[in-house]
Amino acid sequence: MFKGILDKLFKSEQKPAQPAVQYVNHEEVEALVDAKIKEHAAALQTTSHDQDNPNHTADQEDYTLTAKQIEYALSLIDKVSNEFALAIDPAKLTIKDLNRLIAYNRYKNKGTLINLVKKGVLRKK
Repeated sequence: MFKGILDKLFKSEQKPAQPAVQYVNHEEVEALVDAKIKEHAAALQTTSHDQDNPNHTADQEDYTLTAKQIEYALSLIDKVSNEFALAIDPAKLTIKDLNRLIAYNRYKNKGTLINLVKKGVLRKK
């Protein structure tokens, strides 16, 4: 008797209901693709317009650092102080600048320091 009940509980013969498959015709697919292409083209136009706008610079997209991050960036600059010095106010350092300093500290790639010099963050002594 218990075996029959256990078999019914664990060996259920009910099949899970499968969701109904909805078919999409060719015209609907083309309409969706055209809408996505137009949306993408509009997005590209707005980004190119933003880049052409003289009031909008790339520096506005950079994020400023917290006090601890500024201290850390200054300590990294001190490590490379034999050749380079900070050329801007430490409060104007950005996350991108900090990431470049960390990359130099990790990989010792002079190109990262050159990029900071070109941007005006560092200057040669």
